Amino acid sequence: MIRLALEEDLPAIMAVYRTARAFMAENGNASQWGDSYPDEELLRYDIEAKQLYVFDENGTVHGAFALCDGPEPAYAVIESGSWRSDAPYAVIHRLAGDGTVKGLFARCTAFSAERYPHLRADTHENNRVMQHLLDKNGFSRRGIVYDVEIDATRIAYDRVTLQA
Repeated sequence: MIRLALEEDLPAIMAVYRTARAFMAENGNASQWGDSYPDEELLRYDIEAKQLYVFDENGTVHGAFALCDGPEPAYAVIESGSWRSDAPYAVIHRLAGDGTVKGLFARCTAFSAERYPHLRADTHENNRVMQHLLDKNGFSRRGIVYDVEIDATRIAYDRVTLQA
């Protein structure tokens, strides 16, 4: 089940992100989140803003992600490509799982697409796992964006669901 994160979920959420950072480092992507991203302050902000969701199975948190209303400042300029739509969108950020439940990204995408027909996401060039998941779940690689907050480029993706 996907639900909004609660303050009392924070210890479990922090554990999920620790596991995800270790997985990323073991799989050639140690620099994207380093050893402390996302920090507790950012996660508290996400919870208060009602944009942090958890994957809850029988009371155990197995994953988390932020679903943020756009516009995303880092997406204002895209290089070596273009967005497929200028329509309002939401952004999937900070997706992580504890490694015990498969299919979390597909569930995240389905959940998010029910709410927003236009989704965007970005990832580090070394995050091959996320690139594969984005491709597999209907996202299209669109170009390169630059995040001034972290002083880094990211590969940009979007997914547009046609409305009837």
